[in-house]
Amino acid sequence: MEWYTILLLGIAILFALFLSGAPIFLAFLFAILVGVYFIIGPAGFPMFANSILDTVSITSLASIPLFILMGELLFRSGTMDVLFDSIDKLVGRVRGRQYVLVVVLSAVFGALSGVAMAVAAMLGRAIMPGMQVRGYDRDIAAGLIVGGASLAPIIPPSLLAVIVGSIAEVSISKLLVAGVVPGLLLGGVFLAYVFARIAFNPDLAPKSVAAERGDVTVSEQIIALVRTLPFVIVIFAVMGLIMMGIATPSESAATGVVGALLTAAIYRNLSFKMIWNSLMAAATVSAMILAIMAMSKMFTQLLAFTGATSELVQLVANLDVGPTVMLLIMLAVPFLLCMFIDTIAVILLTIPIYQPVVTGMGFDPVWFWLLFLVNITLGAITPPFGYTLFAFKAVVPDMTISDVYRATWPFVLLFLTGIGLIIAFPGIATWLPNLVG
Repeated sequence: MEWYTILLLGIAILFALFLSGAPIFLAFLFAILVGVYFIIGPAGFPMFANSILDTVSITSLASIPLFILMGELLFRSGTMDVLFDSIDKLVGRVRGRQYVLVVVLSAVFGALSGVAMAVAAMLGRAIMPGMQVRGYDRDIAAGLIVGGASLAPIIPPSLLAVIVGSIAEVSISKLLVAGVVPGLLLGGVFLAYVFARIAFNPDLAPKSVAAERGDVTVSEQIIALVRTLPFVIVIFAVMGLIMMGIATPSESAATGVVGALLTAAIYRNLSFKMIWNSLMAAATVSAMILAIMAMSKMFTQLLAFTGATSELVQLVANLDVGPTVMLLIMLAVPFLLCMFIDTIAVILLTIPIYQPVVTGMGFDPVWFWLLFLVNITLGAITPPFGYTLFAFKAVVPDMTISDVYRATWPFVLLFLTGIGLIIAFPGIATWLPNLVG
């Protein structure tokens, strides 16, 4: 059987299993076991066991359960409510201030949790009803919440960045740092779009800014600012130590957990029950992610054994297209796949195939995989099966799924604009990682 037949057959089996609703781990496990049996034979099963051992022995993956635990501690301790209230008081008297609040909260909560679905659900539940009551445009509010929540996997610490960096064998520290400027850029693009819409149609935001904000005194703003200071501990413990070259991602994840515990203690929300529940939730999610990554490693080994990897590289090398066209093709594939299957599944399916191509084409690895990360993040808010869309819809019952789709499309286009800027100006992604070394 030719290598391309094996590759297409394997992808078709995985795709069918994903669409059937089978868990990602079981889908990969079934496809790999079938592949090992028919391609290598029973003698190949020890390779499967070695893949699991090799995966759980990678020290850089220790950051995954630690980042998950940090997010669980922050959410379960209720300290996120403090941050929400404080930022609300700090946003000044500007027209459409709740739109600004959504973007700021998305960036901050994204930096503290790294999970888009969690941020979308939280903001949809906490801020969407009030925005509608105050007279904000429902579609813009919904699209901004979903789009803003999707900054979470881009702005560090990002769980997806750790997974992509580990599988693609690119510096996790640089990939995490590379997300800072693009994440802030996208947030700025969202706000520019919203304010432009308000300028052309003032009815999209309440006319009375004073009535909407209420009477917030200077002393209340100072208190609100002081109440946000403990969160600086968490941010410094994670990104500050990485950017200063003091800690690796795994070490900064550990200090981030310590920072989350200190923050909960400062707000007097620290308890053994909360810590235990956070540990159990983090252990469950982490075990599933590590199991999936073990499947990915075996999938990579199968590709190499069949010769698909080397043949694919040779095929790409013989294509009569320039690097830009090849880049667009490589970004289009995961973008389309994420419309139908889970983001992590797309990561595990495409990276083993893309990695040798990226090397062969001479792309900057940090720049390309950051583009890849932004691209698959976009796929999570693209109809018809974007998981972030479903998380938002679950907490906003008065909107139909078609309403959510319609509200999201403008922000999909804004994401594509951001991707175009990163392609045209690679320094957006590479400047900060090169600066910190």
